[in-house]
Amino acid sequence: MAERSILITGCSSGIGYDAAQTLRRRGWNVFAACRTETDCQRLRSEGLRSPRLDYRDGQSIKNALEEVLLVTGGTLDALFNNGAYGLPGATEDLPTDALRAIFETNFFGWHELTRSVIPVMRGQGYGRIVQCSSVLGFIPMRWRAAYVATKHALEGYTDTLRLEMRGTPIHVSLIQPGPITTKFRENAVPHFERWIDWKNSTHAAEYRARLVERLYASNTSPDPFELPPAAVTRKLVHALEARRPRPRYYVTKVTHIAGAMRRLLPTRALDRLIASR
Repeated sequence: MAERSILITGCSSGIGYDAAQTLRRRGWNVFAACRTETDCQRLRSEGLRSPRLDYRDGQSIKNALEEVLLVTGGTLDALFNNGAYGLPGATEDLPTDALRAIFETNFFGWHELTRSVIPVMRGQGYGRIVQCSSVLGFIPMRWRAAYVATKHALEGYTDTLRLEMRGTPIHVSLIQPGPITTKFRENAVPHFERWIDWKNSTHAAEYRARLVERLYASNTSPDPFELPPAAVTRKLVHALEARRPRPRYYVTKVTHIAGAMRRLLPTRALDRLIASR
């Protein structure tokens, strides 16, 4: 069987990095994309192919895909959209430009890359598209409006794409992790500092008591249900290699509990539970 190829985004650390290394060990031809050239060079030194791909930069998306197709002879078996960032802050403190910026990375760039690979997969007669969503793709959480909005949008987008791909050999899946051990909180800090004027917010006392210390803490204890990135990779492997991949994959107990609560509880009861966190 010919070596299977996959393009993975957001591979500098965490979920993307673990997925790239694991799939390479499983015999995949992995293209582990990163946003910065520095991270790409580090991954290349580890033996990975690493095109630079910044979701905010359409030319970098085009260049990365062209690089992949040049190496593979014009084919791509799978795409794993993964790169994203968080922007904590109360909804009323989010400048509209901050929402535009996070949607560029967490949603619009994903769409641009996804629609670019679909013709390749149609032409070759097969393909897998896997989207890394979140438990926050189907339930809300205080202080997370920007990220929640992008992931809710992604879930609706992916469900629609899955329906449109029915009857084709292109399979579309969502992975919905809960808390995973990554640099996600650390990576959110510069976006928080750029956009959120929390000291002049109506919610300043709550920021100080509930958010700021945890955001900047280097020794924050992990969530009791937190799992390593390998837990996501295990689901990714099934989505890529199973004969009949699932539409959705829950990861962590938090996601399973949240899914059950959403199915079983009235909205007001669910709001009370979520608001108490």
